[in-house]
Amino acid sequence: MKKNKKIVLAYSGGLDTSIILKWLQENYDSEVIAYTADIGQEMDRKKIIKNAKKLGVKKIIINNLKNKFVKEYVFPMIRGHAIYEGVYLLGTSIARPLIAKDQIKVAKKFKAFAVSHGSTGKGNDQVRFELGYHYFGPKIKVIAPWRIWKLKSRTDLINYAKKHNIPIPKDKKGAPPFSVDDNLFHTSTEGKVLENPKISAPEFIFQRTTSPEKAPNKPTYVSIGFKNSDPVSVNGKKLTPEKLLEKLNQFGGKNGVGRVDLVENRFIGIKSRGVYETPGGTLLLIAHRAMESVTLDKDTMHKKDSIMPKYAELIYNGYWFSKERFRLQKIVDLKKNKVNGSVKLKLYKGNVTIQSRMTKSSAYSMKKVSFEENKTFNRYIVERFINLHKKKLK
Repeated sequence: MKKNKKIVLAYSGGLDTSIILKWLQENYDSEVIAYTADIGQEMDRKKIIKNAKKLGVKKIIINNLKNKFVKEYVFPMIRGHAIYEGVYLLGTSIARPLIAKDQIKVAKKFKAFAVSHGSTGKGNDQVRFELGYHYFGPKIKVIAPWRIWKLKSRTDLINYAKKHNIPIPKDKKGAPPFSVDDNLFHTSTEGKVLENPKISAPEFIFQRTTSPEKAPNKPTYVSIGFKNSDPVSVNGKKLTPEKLLEKLNQFGGKNGVGRVDLVENRFIGIKSRGVYETPGGTLLLIAHRAMESVTLDKDTMHKKDSIMPKYAELIYNGYWFSKERFRLQKIVDLKKNKVNGSVKLKLYKGNVTIQSRMTKSSAYSMKKVSFEENKTFNRYIVERFINLHKKKLK
């Protein structure tokens, strides 16, 4: 009997989604379409195609979304200086909305009745994917295997894989791998020894950053140019968003920049430890704040800072396409046309130091802040200003 129903699976080619692909075939009378979003993760296209074909998949789609990811998702988030719980630059969180949007687009194209993902029942990604699915395809069914199948652990998955001859990858120590998510913006690692917060993260799990101890003994200098609040050049060379982030990842990674070890509060209420590497993103965030410091007025900067925790939490929780995030983005971007110029950074063994800020903006006045006597600032007004605020203490 010919299968007319279709399911579009977000497929990475790895262990979990290969198992899900087989499971969907066993439990649904439908054709499974393997969909992969290329957002700069470490991936082997030939391996993805080979693994999918081995499992009987006829339609395999790999869409290159790298430039769109950086330009339309990462850059707006950088403009908002989004940091979750003080340190996390939201590398996984910001990728899910784009994948969900494109996956629904594929599902509509092939008239699929359902989409599926490999997110676990304890994680945040299931929420992020499914809010995106609902926004763009509310009538399309969502199949979340981890919430409905009988496989309850990593051991169950490995046994299932062995039963169906699905290849089981190994990490550098010859054991089943850590849970890793990566894209052009970051790499996150979870699970195994990292589940115990008392134990230091082993060096071999880090994939895109050199340890600060082994970083070069000489500093690296990087200049980032901005136009209308978005980065447009590195060391004076104009680059596409994709290439620009790649270049900054290289500089930051080589110098041990961008490592974070975090025990975070997941949206669903569980505390989880993760190790994140965001080298280029760290440079962008520091440089962008430095650029705004000499181009924006105090009220605009402080307003942005006041909404940032909520803005970051919305992204973390999967509300990228919500009305509230759109509203906050308007506040973030209110005066982005004023943020123009360049910032020079010094990178040395995990540290980032601002060297200079260059702009034609008049927001910063050397005359007003000079310790030399000048006529541009009335010091007697300051006394009245202080007296006014004394009254507010009562």
